[in-house]
Amino acid sequence: MANQIHPTAVVDPGAELGDGIEIGPYCVIGAGVRLGDGCRLVAHVVVQGPSEIGPENEFHPFASIGGRTQAIRYGGEPTRLQIGRGNCFRESVTINRGNGPGDATVIGSHNHLLAYAHVGHDCRVGDHCVFSNCGTLGGHVVVEDRVTIGGLSAVHQFCRLGRFGFIGGCAKVEQDLPPFMLVDGNPACARGVNSVGMQRQGLSEETIKRMKAAFKLLYRSGLNTSQAVQRIEGELGPCPEIGHLLAFIRASERGIIH
Repeated sequence: MANQIHPTAVVDPGAELGDGIEIGPYCVIGAGVRLGDGCRLVAHVVVQGPSEIGPENEFHPFASIGGRTQAIRYGGEPTRLQIGRGNCFRESVTINRGNGPGDATVIGSHNHLLAYAHVGHDCRVGDHCVFSNCGTLGGHVVVEDRVTIGGLSAVHQFCRLGRFGFIGGCAKVEQDLPPFMLVDGNPACARGVNSVGMQRQGLSEETIKRMKAAFKLLYRSGLNTSQAVQRIEGELGPCPEIGHLLAFIRASERGIIH
C-alpha cells in the first residue's frame, strides 16, 4: 500500500518508512527515524531520531516524539526511543529519548496518551496504559501493564507503577505504586483497590476479594510493610496476582505509597 505524504511535510532522506503510512501537513520526520507500516501522523507532528516506531501508531497535532532528553547534564551521547504498535498519542504529547550512551526510552503497545502527556528520558512503559491529559513521568519511571494515570498527575523520577495501578487526577506520586492499588492526593496516598479495572479485564471475584484483603493488611492493619507482607503471604494462599504484588513490594527501592 502506497504512502500518503502531504507536500508540506519534510521527511529526511535518512528516515525509513514502512508501507501504508499517512504523513499529514507540516509534519517533520528526522534522520534515524523508522516508521512501521500503517502509522498515521495527522498534522504538525515532529519525530526525531534515533527512533524505532512500530506499526499502526497514531500521532495527533503538535506531538513531539523522540526529542533529546531535557536533562541539563545531557552531553549529546547517542540515545534512542523505541515504540511498539497500536498506540495513540494525542495533541502535544512529548516523549524524550534516553539520557546516557546507548540508553533508551521504551513504550509498549496499545497505550493511549491524551493531550500534553509527557514521558521523560529512560522510562519503560508497558502495554494498555492510559495517560490522561497532562499525565507526566519523570526520568527512569517504570510503568507496568494496564496502568491508568489521572489528569494533571506527576510521577517522580525512578518510581515504579505496578500492573493495574490507578492514579487519581492531580496526584503527586513520590514512591512506588503497588500493583492493583488505587492512589490519590498530594502526596499520593492509598485509597483502595482498582476493582473496576480488574473486573473489566476479567479477573475473578475471588482474586479481587484476595486483593482487597491484601490492601487491608497493607494499609489498615497497623502493621509495617514487612509484617503485612508476611501476613499476606501466609494467609491469602497461592495466587498469581498476590505473588506479583509481593514480588513488586520486595523489589521496591523507593518504598511503596502509604
